Amino acid sequence: MEYTTLGGPSGPRVSALCLGTLPFGTRIDEAAAFAVLDRFHEAGGTFIDTANTYAFWEPGATGAESELVIGRWLRSRGVRDEMVLATKVGALPEPPGSAWPEYAEGLSAPVLRRQVEESLRNLGTDRIDLYYAHIDDRATPVAETMGAFGDLVAAGKIGRAGCSNFAAWRVEESRGAAVAAGVPDYAAVQQRYTYLRPRPGAEFGVNPHASEELLDYLGTRPELTFVAYTTQLTGAYTDPRKEIPEQYRHKGSRRRLAVLAEVAKETGLTANQVVLAWAMGGGVPVLPVIGASSAGQLEESLGAVGVRLDDGIRRRLDQAD
Repeated sequence: MEYTTLGGPSGPRVSALCLGTLPFGTRIDEAAAFAVLDRFHEAGGTFIDTANTYAFWEPGATGAESELVIGRWLRSRGVRDEMVLATKVGALPEPPGSAWPEYAEGLSAPVLRRQVEESLRNLGTDRIDLYYAHIDDRATPVAETMGAFGDLVAAGKIGRAGCSNFAAWRVEESRGAAVAAGVPDYAAVQQRYTYLRPRPGAEFGVNPHASEELLDYLGTRPELTFVAYTTQLTGAYTDPRKEIPEQYRHKGSRRRLAVLAEVAKETGLTANQVVLAWAMGGGVPVLPVIGASSAGQLEESLGAVGVRLDDGIRRRLDQAD
């Protein structure tokens, strides 16, 4: 495993891959989830990502399932102090069963104060290392949200705050509010990002693909860690049974996929490994959130750690379309 720091050089040390746990406790049972977590830890992985919403949309689920599985794993293995835990707040339907995302809980100070306690109980810990605003809340002033995050940092309940699925201008507005209030600003931005580019006008709802503006912004803010989800398109790059999501279906993607296949063959890597190596070694460094339903699937992603694509290959990949 390789490591980096979260939120600039003074931040906590984290593994270069983050383990996403969205289906743990719902589509992936506890035994399988424990096997993946065990292998991630054995390989030197230290960064785990979850949310208080995973996965409320599954039959009979509430959104606490993933956090609860992680909490039980941490207790059974005694490794809490070795791990960096990230969870999220703001996107849970309120009240339960309400239309989503129209009735998401939002990012008001009362919601943050209430939900951090729930996540702490679920995870069986006294602190959350990185607490994300899961989706933007345009109805709550950013000063209120950042002040509430600052209070949680001061109370020792969270280490740092981050934001997910925010437009670049909203990230900057929030960080400005934090500076004005004298509280810590965001340390990380989590966004959808992969090798294929979405077609113009593609709709992703409240989970947008990182825009060129956001990438440009992050490229000038080394104190912000770019954490990317769905980098492997949930297996669609390598699994013929899975279709490329419709937002990425256009002529440019066909050319990119052809070059990706050529590079994978030439390097002896899988397409997923090439995509991860491409993301981690780019001009804007990416910390990918990887998914795995088994320890075997996890091995493929772990194989991308330490892979360096030479300049010629990177140009071919970048200029494929």
